[in-house]
Amino acid sequence: MSSNTPRQPIRDLRFFLTVPHACSYLAGREATTLFLDPQESPGGGVYDALALLGFRRSGRHLYRPHCEGCSACISVRIPVADFAPNRTQRKLVRRNADLELRVRPALFDAEHYALYARYIRTRHSDGDMYPPSHEQYRTFLTLDQDYARLLELRLEGRLLAVSAFDQLEHGLSAIYTFFDPDEAFERRSLGTYAVLSLVERARQLGLPHVYLGYWIRECRKMAYKQAFQPLEMLEGRHWRRLIPS
Repeated sequence: MSSNTPRQPIRDLRFFLTVPHACSYLAGREATTLFLDPQESPGGGVYDALALLGFRRSGRHLYRPHCEGCSACISVRIPVADFAPNRTQRKLVRRNADLELRVRPALFDAEHYALYARYIRTRHSDGDMYPPSHEQYRTFLTLDQDYARLLELRLEGRLLAVSAFDQLEHGLSAIYTFFDPDEAFERRSLGTYAVLSLVERARQLGLPHVYLGYWIRECRKMAYKQAFQPLEMLEGRHWRRLIPS
């Protein structure tokens, strides 16, 4: 088990709460979101402190769910030192050993956007991000900050996947991954392999955690996160080991 408390006081920061809106994950429910004031600077340890309290980044905004009467969204992270890939994950690492991994700043790239647009149109045509647009992509996945990075996965020069992540003082925070929707690459499970790549990168950098965002027990789309064991969950202000169900 582990427990962390933010190093920097955040009581003087300003936050805003959205009006209730339809929940993106659980049908028939309303959600509200707590945002850090966009005028506040996320530098100087503020982002690191808020990440320990379950905040996530989308574009230039830091947020976390704040829904009345609902606590379904659980912040989860992988403790890098204790993580042990299962048999399937070990096979994926071997299967993708021919991929080249490159880390780049989180700036706009036309090649990245073209892959993103294909991915959204093919895999998420019924979701909130459809139809894709340049503006949507820029506001969601690009940010001119040192901590914001993009991990490219290439096969003989061909771009297969991009994983947006942030490098914090206490870990890597996975933001979003999109990949080539071609059925020929199904066996590579590029989304899972991207997470495994972030775990290995965190290990090499000596960072203790990889943050996977929110996990909801009732949401099938999030079930994959349970495959990374052990997994820690945020309860209040403390991170505790999640017991697999």
